[in-house]
Amino acid sequence: MAGFLLRKAHKATSMTHKIFSAFLLALFAVLYLLPLAERPLIIPDETRYAEVPREMVVTGDWIVPRINGLRYFEKPVMGYWLTALSLSLFGENNFAVRFAQALSTGLTALLIFFLCRRFYHRNDCRLPYLAVLVYLSSLAVAGIGTFAVLDPPLSLFLAATLIFFMLATESLPGSRGERTQLLLAGAMAGCAFLTKGFLAFAVPVVVAGPYLILQRRWWDIGRMLWLPVVGALAVSLPWAILIYLREPDFWHYFFWIEHVQRFFSESAQHRHPFWIFAAVLPAMFLPWTFMLPAAIIGLCKKSWVGVAEFRLLVFCLCWFLFPFVFFSIAKGKLITYILPCFPPLAILFAMGIDYLLGNEKIKNYLQQSIVAAGLVAGTALLALVGCYFFWPVDQVPVFSHLHEWLLLGGGFLTTGFFLLVAFRAGKLLHKILFIAVSFAFLFCIAQFTLPTLTVQQKAPGTLLARHAQGITPQTYVLASEQVAVAVCWYLKRQDVYLIERAGELQYGLDYHDNARKLLSPADAAELIRNYPGQVVLVADSKEYERWQSILPPPVSTDSSGSQGFFLLHY
Repeated sequence: MAGFLLRKAHKATSMTHKIFSAFLLALFAVLYLLPLAERPLIIPDETRYAEVPREMVVTGDWIVPRINGLRYFEKPVMGYWLTALSLSLFGENNFAVRFAQALSTGLTALLIFFLCRRFYHRNDCRLPYLAVLVYLSSLAVAGIGTFAVLDPPLSLFLAATLIFFMLATESLPGSRGERTQLLLAGAMAGCAFLTKGFLAFAVPVVVAGPYLILQRRWWDIGRMLWLPVVGALAVSLPWAILIYLREPDFWHYFFWIEHVQRFFSESAQHRHPFWIFAAVLPAMFLPWTFMLPAAIIGLCKKSWVGVAEFRLLVFCLCWFLFPFVFFSIAKGKLITYILPCFPPLAILFAMGIDYLLGNEKIKNYLQQSIVAAGLVAGTALLALVGCYFFWPVDQVPVFSHLHEWLLLGGGFLTTGFFLLVAFRAGKLLHKILFIAVSFAFLFCIAQFTLPTLTVQQKAPGTLLARHAQGITPQTYVLASEQVAVAVCWYLKRQDVYLIERAGELQYGLDYHDNARKLLSPADAAELIRNYPGQVVLVADSKEYERWQSILPPPVSTDSSGSQGFFLLHY
């Protein structure tokens, strides 16, 4: 009888895990794959990380990154390679541009799952599934994971580096398993280096060193170092040598300008105070921020003495805290930079909640968290309704079409419905699942409803696509700095003339072998007069307003909106 009951319980647990796995796959498809093709590309980041790979595919040069045919040395090549492969597979479209980021996020979630399974062997263990659920449904991960930037691939490679290192520390010292995992950790660090540079080596060091010290394994700091170095060099050195042979100045520019000055300089790009990441983290970790006190209580109440899970706890604390402080110290900051801190945060949160799921005393706190989440969603819905009915008619509305208002309003109402279901659910696990579903649905809806002003000022794709077929290869294309890269992507051009300022393309323009030059507004006016009927200008509204008195009158004008971009035929 006991054996029959055990088999029955095991079968029920197996079915639960299959349902949980199917749920997570559906969540990934809805949150990360469904929106990829729908949202327009946003300048400057998405068009930049689309155009460099496109030019790699077109020219066949996969060594030297270029934009508009100009050298572009701000990042190495791995992120470009991933998107170039996606473009080769799916074509030049929005889905292909963002697919590498979504796939990287999914693979990171898979690594989180296997790391948790390594330390939690019980058949009825929910922690690996909870950790993946928390990671995939966090606002920052969902937002950045569907946006064409380099942070999701970097986060994947850093997570793989640290997880392989952690597994190596669990292996017998000197064993074949340890050596293999250390080599794999180094190889993943090499991939991270090829994605975003020397940061890939700094983050594993600030995690691995403190972890080994806390484990009182000081002798392993030197012993476990050389194999990861070998793995990293094996992956990164071939391209590093090739780019040096092709472009000797790459490493000077990339190391000094992109690393030293960005990290230490008082005039660093995207400069923010030390505390900015701590300030934005609660919003980035929604909806789970409401339950953080419960997770912390769970971590504190659980008995960790003598259990293997304690090593995972310490490792994840090192993985989260030390990189978080490291990123905060840097002078230049973007909120996407702390994405590599979210895998350990999801695991730590899941560890705390998993312990409390068997404790009915937490139910009251969960109820309060659900009410708080509902109040936030309700306040946002009221603000949306207020904007619709009371927005001044002489200003650009948040959304220009009624269906956009209805879609986002419906998203908030659906979120409220699922939160109500979560509030009424009997089992604590069901409450957590419905909280995840409620906000996941809202995150997905939000990607289909960009504010009108954002579309006007940050998404020139529709405007450029309307005129792409009418612009021949013989047409001279002129563009302002802000929109130049988008012009290259949508018009499939690598010979766009820039006017007045070159911005991030200035370095490439400064090379002596560059046949083109930066045009002044007067130079642009002369070019227009010399080639009537053969010149197109694309500029943002403010730039065109300054140049309008200098340039000849256009033959035709089109725009993305009064505060957006203008496309003029001369």
